[in-house]
Amino acid sequence: MKALRHILIALLAVVLAAPALTAQDKNEFNPIQTGVTSLGIAPDARGASMGDLGAATDPDANSQFWNPSKYAFAYSTASVSLSYTPWLRKLVNDIFLANLAGYWKIGSGDNQALSASLRYFSLGEVTLNNPYGDATQSLNPYEMSFDVGYSRKLSEKFSMGVVFRYIYSDLGFSDSYAGDQSTGASAFSADIAGYYTTYPIIGRNECQWSWGWNISNIGTKVAYNNGEDPAFLPTNLRLGTSFTFPLADYHNLSINLDLNKLLVPARPRQADYDTDTPEGQAAYADALADWENMSPFTGIFKSFSDAPGGMKEEFREITWSLGAEYSYNNQFFLRAGYFYENEFKGNRQYFAAGAGFSLNVVRLDASYMLATAQSSPLDQTLRFTLTFDMDGLKDLFGGRR
Repeated sequence: MKALRHILIALLAVVLAAPALTAQDKNEFNPIQTGVTSLGIAPDARGASMGDLGAATDPDANSQFWNPSKYAFAYSTASVSLSYTPWLRKLVNDIFLANLAGYWKIGSGDNQALSASLRYFSLGEVTLNNPYGDATQSLNPYEMSFDVGYSRKLSEKFSMGVVFRYIYSDLGFSDSYAGDQSTGASAFSADIAGYYTTYPIIGRNECQWSWGWNISNIGTKVAYNNGEDPAFLPTNLRLGTSFTFPLADYHNLSINLDLNKLLVPARPRQADYDTDTPEGQAAYADALADWENMSPFTGIFKSFSDAPGGMKEEFREITWSLGAEYSYNNQFFLRAGYFYENEFKGNRQYFAAGAGFSLNVVRLDASYMLATAQSSPLDQTLRFTLTFDMDGLKDLFGGRR
């Protein structure tokens, strides 16, 4: 019965990479394997509609995921956001991601912020059957995380931020008849991020040029099966830049670029060893044991030099997102973008588009994903985000007095 845990873990990993499994050479296909893969899913519609990016875009309530150091430059005193994403809707209708995030500016100098977010990823309902086809148990596997962060301006143009996160992944079940009392897997991690923004004058126009970076999910392994099957967290390095320039009065356009690399060592491939000989089998077994026993911090540095194909394969592990956002009077938004992942590392490639409408109190954003492969389970993914501005609420209720 414990095997179900491994099945669910493998199923989630395979589904996320499904577009590549039927089209690529399996000897070359070697995506990075991690636990709690849902931590890598973009939670909000704004970032998702530009191809899953946000390292250097203007701060908003969901910066906790993209770059928490941006909160120190937030325009509003506080903001709260709720996002909902039906996930893999082409396959099932009960898998979803819900995300609650927000920040509060503190201090008298408008240079510090506290932030927090709560993610809940449900894998829907799973029914177990006995050998006779009768339903015996119903499961509701899920993954969740809760984190708090602090950001601060270190100068008029530069800020840094840190986040501390608790992660819980419950992909198993408890079978009292078999004496199996499986428990969920827990882990702790931290993020560290930086953000730089400046306002160059180009021609007669004041523009904005920003840079950002975020190293997320630096922490312990997530220990599945009562610690017998530890897995790396999806530690990730994100680098990004954003350039915003005015088209006319009240009309702005930003061009944004993000680069990502998982700081996780690649699992050894049997294809790289001569497993027809005892020596090759022993070498592969030793490499696999080293990978399984490697510490997360060693794995971060190893991830830059472990690819069997050398630097060529290291570059394959980099994903990139290119997106644009048009805004009118900071009230109406149109967005579009593209996400690319190498065909041998997962082959997630898709276009995205979205729109947003903002009032003084509330903003509503929506995004739509269109995968380049029609067979992709990620195709036609929708996201919705509702954001409340606390300054707007204060003005609204204050104006009624």
